[in-house]
Amino acid sequence: MSLESVRYSRGSLQVLNQLLLPHTSQYDPVSGVREGAEVIRTMKVRGAPAIAIVGSLSLAVELSSHPLKQVSDLLTFVRESMELLVGARPTAVNMKKASDELNSFLAGEAEKPGVTAQGLTESAIQWAESLLEQDVKDNQMIGDLGAQHILETTQAPGGVCIMTHCNTGSLATAGYGTALGVIRSLHSLGRLSHVFCTETRPYNQGSRLTAYELVYEKMPATLITDSMAAVTMRERHVNAVVVGADRVVANGDTANKVGTYQLAITAKYHGIPFYVAAPSTSCDLSLPTGASIVIEERPSHELTDINGIRVAAPGIGVWNPAFDVTPHELITGIITEIGVFKPGELKAGLSRGLEKRSIV
Repeated sequence: MSLESVRYSRGSLQVLNQLLLPHTSQYDPVSGVREGAEVIRTMKVRGAPAIAIVGSLSLAVELSSHPLKQVSDLLTFVRESMELLVGARPTAVNMKKASDELNSFLAGEAEKPGVTAQGLTESAIQWAESLLEQDVKDNQMIGDLGAQHILETTQAPGGVCIMTHCNTGSLATAGYGTALGVIRSLHSLGRLSHVFCTETRPYNQGSRLTAYELVYEKMPATLITDSMAAVTMRERHVNAVVVGADRVVANGDTANKVGTYQLAITAKYHGIPFYVAAPSTSCDLSLPTGASIVIEERPSHELTDINGIRVAAPGIGVWNPAFDVTPHELITGIITEIGVFKPGELKAGLSRGLEKRSIV
């Protein structure tokens, strides 16, 4: 059974406090939108898919407990609530997409004859709840398509060795995972020889969270520091690098946890394929290149302190971007639930796939 980052039932939402992992598994209640924005901002929950799900479900919980009586009041409340949630962590596009889609959906529903605030509230809640199930299905497809592609293109009869960065598993999604979903699928096929996960400084999502998931699922894995990536690629026969993404734009440039860019450069030097695994909801085709992506900057203490203990010299300046942008020319393929695309094929491939999905 996979770990759960989110526990939800109608009117109740709890999130696994990832700040306390791996030592303590504690689920914190989220009673409404402001608490939803706070757990996102403070990174109690993180990962682009999970951010959108928790944000949307926090709205569903508040609507369940504090229903509004007028349609106009409901539409205004939803719009303002989603704006607050989007602003909590702006780099990940999934929350912004969820906001746009929900507002558009409710505006359409509000135009229908006989609509009531109660009926519209139920529609909003059901819409948010549907994100959970769809995310798991999409992640499983990403895992299966990515594993199949890597096995078909990699000469590794004894099993493939994968390097990954940050955390992209059940803790970053509704379940299964994106890049870690690919690794999970390889493991289930008996074709995973080993995983190397980076610690992912300064927030240590790799050593705290990915390592936790790999141990929990009994996968063969080794933790390395971020600065060991190059020598590991050279000495440990890494077959592919698979990472996640918080935003993929039209030309295939990708924003992901800081450190991804240098991994891509290093993989290119060593001739190792570099893959980005992300659902279509993380793809923002409205932006032409990665230069347009807003990069979130985090507080300095995340870099200077560890568990509340100062480790850096007092007085030193700090620059702490949470993400970096990997240029498309360094990326071998982008793994989505619709297919695996070269960066230059992503826009057309996604458009065709999403069109087919909407027809079905």
